[in-house]
Amino acid sequence: MRYAEPESVEAALSALSTHEDALCLAGGASLVAMMNAGRIAPGMLVSLHRIPELFRITETGDGVWLGAMCTHRTVAADTRLRGAMEVVRAAARQLAHPAIRNMATLGGSIGLADPQTELPVALVAASALAEVASANGRRVVPVESLFVDSHRTSLQRGELVTRVFLPQGAEGAVGHHLRYSRVAADYPTVSLSLVLDMDGDTCRQVRIVLGSCGPVPLHVDAADQRLVGTRLEAEDVADAGGLLAQAAAPIDDVRGSAEYRRMLIPRLLGRALSQARERAHV
Repeated sequence: MRYAEPESVEAALSALSTHEDALCLAGGASLVAMMNAGRIAPGMLVSLHRIPELFRITETGDGVWLGAMCTHRTVAADTRLRGAMEVVRAAARQLAHPAIRNMATLGGSIGLADPQTELPVALVAASALAEVASANGRRVVPVESLFVDSHRTSLQRGELVTRVFLPQGAEGAVGHHLRYSRVAADYPTVSLSLVLDMDGDTCRQVRIVLGSCGPVPLHVDAADQRLVGTRLEAEDVADAGGLLAQAAAPIDDVRGSAEYRRMLIPRLLGRALSQARERAHV
């Protein structure tokens, strides 16, 4: 296996396009584990650790750009991620355990597209955008459009995510993340991220996304719309939860059966909405 440590995005793109079986090495928390288990065997690893651009954080008037090499620990500690953007910070804060959060990166979470991990779920809830670089230049796309299947993205050979934009969202909106797992630091049986915007006691806007309930983060527009204009009464939440459960395609594994996961969805939604609503009224 070959190894490269480019010092610019352009050099990294060159290495990726030159070697057909090359993969990016970001934090390595998941990639190295998959290599050790024999699940993947790249012919070349392109380390991104020497590219300063990928560590940069830039605040703008309408949101925050986070470099793809920002670790989960960095994201969790950044107090600029407030309001709607808090959903990503909260997910980073809860994911796994400190050793993993110190290593795992934002770009790595996107590139791996693990349906059980939580940063992709929170990014979709936040309506995040990703800047994707290739030999043809750079483009900005919704993060949601990058996830096409379990551990598979729409990124083409020779492309990499350079940074992620979190929009500020509506004034007064709050982001919230909630997970249910057997034990702390385990993959969640179900996770839920949402951004909630209240007008007094009435839901003005909400965006709900589920994790561990299908091959990609699950967003059901009909579930969001069921809650808009309501006071988030029990019947409203139950109906929205039912729509999410119906659309979910979870698997059976040691963390719970598909039936159990579907049963958890409305309950987790009710708890997350209640907690977010309390924060919205603080």
